[in-house]
Amino acid sequence: MNKPRWVMDGGFWELDRSTPRTIEGEGRAVPGEPLPLGVSRGTRLSRPKQIDFFQRFMFAPFIPSYSASSHGLSLQRVLALPFTQKWFATLLAQFNLQKFVSSFKKNGALQSSRLENMRKHLEDRSLYALGCCSELLLSPDDTLLLSLDFYGDDNSKKPRKKAIFHHKFPNHNLNVEAVWPGLFIDKAGNYWDVPFSTAIDLASLASDSGASYHFCMHHNAGQPEQLGGDETVEVPATLLPGISLRSAFTLKKNVEIWRSNAKKLKMVQPFDIFLSNPHISASGIIGAAVMACFGNNSVRPQVVDKSQQFEGFYLHAPAVKSTLLVDTFSSVSFTAQHGNFQRLLLDLTRFHARLDFPSGSKFLSVATRLAQDFFNSQQPTMETVQAICPKATISFQQQIAGPFSFRVDSGVEIDWKNKDWHMHVDDPVFSIEYALHVLGSAKAVAWYSPKHREFMVELRFFET
Repeated sequence: MNKPRWVMDGGFWELDRSTPRTIEGEGRAVPGEPLPLGVSRGTRLSRPKQIDFFQRFMFAPFIPSYSASSHGLSLQRVLALPFTQKWFATLLAQFNLQKFVSSFKKNGALQSSRLENMRKHLEDRSLYALGCCSELLLSPDDTLLLSLDFYGDDNSKKPRKKAIFHHKFPNHNLNVEAVWPGLFIDKAGNYWDVPFSTAIDLASLASDSGASYHFCMHHNAGQPEQLGGDETVEVPATLLPGISLRSAFTLKKNVEIWRSNAKKLKMVQPFDIFLSNPHISASGIIGAAVMACFGNNSVRPQVVDKSQQFEGFYLHAPAVKSTLLVDTFSSVSFTAQHGNFQRLLLDLTRFHARLDFPSGSKFLSVATRLAQDFFNSQQPTMETVQAICPKATISFQQQIAGPFSFRVDSGVEIDWKNKDWHMHVDDPVFSIEYALHVLGSAKAVAWYSPKHREFMVELRFFET
């Protein structure tokens, strides 16, 4: 099922994140916490359809994935059951290769026969996981997806169930989703299971320039449970039981600074049609967001770092467990590309940078404080300077040879405690991309996240 990017993606809304921790290969970001570009999902096929594509058209018998905090190195294979043109079902099997090899090496010397020892290990149910998925095209505009995942490695690990209904309105998309339990990932890399989570998303189709809006209703039930982790951390307030309503209105403007008029190679199709024009461009987004919470998730968290304190309009009614938050946000991005991605060597170099200002009221408040410090000839504190700085994200992509390219996505932070203001990367994601030029704009992506210690191979469409 294709799931479009919403306005501003993970910067201001929760966005599905690719993760090998589940069979379906995804989890949701904790609301309000942005994701790295390299693992945030754009339009893509469901995980079973991705693996089916790799098996049929790229002759890959197994697809590897790795999660250091979960199952280690695993292999996946899918059995597709296309009953009709409107009903597509799959069985996705996962084998824990790392656990099998470790167990075999540990106990192999105690067995008289290696073949018998291997057979006994292969009969271990804890090595396997199974995912059942059914995707039904109800009409040209309606799709229903049902999935059920079983895990044999832990008897206490409950099966994951999901139901998604997607409807296309004129210039709008509607998604209704229910998951139990739902997997969420916070910015620190902690995983949370919410016993039951539902969401209704209605969004206008994003355009290069112009206005758009997004409405979301989210309901959580049950106490969230932290998965793994060396130490216990506080549950994010937005995951606590309750109902939250969020809406946003945005205005976007794209400015083309320069575009190459040089002729392309004749009779040579670019490896990616969306990466075939050298150019320099910039874009800006400004918008307003409203969030209302009802239930335990309306509790305002105690913020230790004042630079993270909410400065917008805030109304809290403890008697009825409700909260209203209103604020503005903005974002500025810059993109530069060299090369047409047609030649076999070094014909694509692309750089993208984005500055996010998640809270307009906070920016205005800190800017006023800085102006007062300068007017009174006082040196501003490092906390004040840090609070006014935007969140920076960069992406760099370089063709290696033919359809292969290397890409890195990362946040950028300044160490304000260091007098030299040393810059360092935050949550980098490294990937090798293989462009499938016969499909116009599609690619096989193998990415690795050092912070989360995760590796995954995916099929993605229409991403730049």
